[in-house]
Amino acid sequence: MRKFNITVNGTTYEVEVEEITGTSASTPQAAPVSTPKASPATPKAAPVSAAGSVKITSPMPGTIMKVSVSAGQAVKKGDIVCILEAMKMENEIFAPRDGRVASVNVSQGATVNSGDLLVSLM
Repeated sequence: MRKFNITVNGTTYEVEVEEITGTSASTPQAAPVSTPKASPATPKAAPVSAAGSVKITSPMPGTIMKVSVSAGQAVKKGDIVCILEAMKMENEIFAPRDGRVASVNVSQGATVNSGDLLVSLM
């Protein structure tokens, strides 16, 4: 068992780590740390309008750094449609399903709020 001090946002935590050798499964022991997980920004639910198009909205306020699709382009589930910079982090916005881009409602450099429409799919 090895001990380390880790500082997160100015708070120091003492962490004990157990070395794993071979294929035996050991669980590391650590002091509780509450940190958010970094994950791709994907809309939680893709609302469907009466016309059947899927709306991809901004999960948080930020600035559009790059738009990777154009109207009429075919996309597959998981394709990056744009990159949103928020809190000095670049967040990839993914297509929630296969489809064709019906409209692109933002451009590079645009500032968006949480819930703003970015792209719609057919």
